Amino acid sequence: MFEVKLVVQVKLLPTPEQAAALEATLRTVNDAATWVAALAHSQRVFRNYDLRRHVYGQVKDRYGLAAQAAQHVIKKVADAYTTLHAHVRNGNLGKRGSVRRERVLARPIVFRPGAAQPFDDRCLSWRMDARTVSIWTVGGRMKGVAFTASADQLTLLAAHRKGESDLLYRDGRWFLIATCDLPDVPVRAPDGFVGVDLGIANIATTATGTGDGVRHSGKTLNAVRHRHRELRRRLQAKATKSAKRLLRKRRRKEARFAADTNHTIARRIVTEAARTGRGIALEDLQGIRDRVRLRKPQRVTLHAWSFHQLGHFIAYKAARAGVALVWVDPAYTSQACSACGHVAKNNRPDQETFACTSCGFAEHADVNAARNIAARGETGWAVSHAA
Repeated sequence: MFEVKLVVQVKLLPTPEQAAALEATLRTVNDAATWVAALAHSQRVFRNYDLRRHVYGQVKDRYGLAAQAAQHVIKKVADAYTTLHAHVRNGNLGKRGSVRRERVLARPIVFRPGAAQPFDDRCLSWRMDARTVSIWTVGGRMKGVAFTASADQLTLLAAHRKGESDLLYRDGRWFLIATCDLPDVPVRAPDGFVGVDLGIANIATTATGTGDGVRHSGKTLNAVRHRHRELRRRLQAKATKSAKRLLRKRRRKEARFAADTNHTIARRIVTEAARTGRGIALEDLQGIRDRVRLRKPQRVTLHAWSFHQLGHFIAYKAARAGVALVWVDPAYTSQACSACGHVAKNNRPDQETFACTSCGFAEHADVNAARNIAARGETGWAVSHAA
């Protein structure tokens, strides 16, 4: 059984006076967070409890924050340093002694004036019937801030909202990001597995051990990304005020399109798996950007490839539907024959073609890989549930 956490983004509709109070609040708490981060960096104190002992009274007096707001500021700083140090340990900022790593570690964390700020139920309360929130600000408690959301979001919030909500200012609009804890859903014992091969030419290809494959083409998404990349290049070269304004306006359009595409593909995969009573086998592609060696034009495509997001979408949709999910090792799935198991680099003469040099089996390369992933999913499930 899995505990499913979903985040629901609702749009706030503040009046000009309310927006000014929210802006002043975010600016103040982020100024305070930057000051706390600098002090934590200079004194090498990063744990939440230790940092609170050092700065709690000072940050309240210096910035006029309420008790809960001051504690959230300190915890936000501690969490930010925890994330930074995790990136350092995992080598995401370069090897020991590298210029990038040393530069990052030499400077304290700085928070943007509009960076998200968490609010718990003492600082933020919801009135679902009136679609308003009451929120703490530096000018006092502010009631009656309207928000809008879809019917599904309202249902989720009313039934399952729990814990903190983040206030966020982005692209001239105000949002609240709320966390919803959905009840556990029992995972059904799968009758076989659907293998999902993630790629660039085809975003996802699904196949069972013996059935036909379904390819979700990435042609449209790659074309959109290429068009946006060329537009950004031209606007950056122009560097006029109107060009910069257009860049700001369009900067998240590509990401929204990619997320919508991934949501659609993930929903189709999970729906089909639930309908047929199968589980889903996914490639564990963590660290692929560091492992593969590609030419420069291919590197641009790979680094824009949102396979992690698609995998996350499939995982949480599967958990909500009670569909079994297994992560498998992707090694040699594209070179192994799904019919006889023979592994050879020559089995794949080009991107689309798979032709086994041992048994002569031929299939689309992505479908063959998806079948191998499905087989590994069955093996992995059997091993993990052998007891």
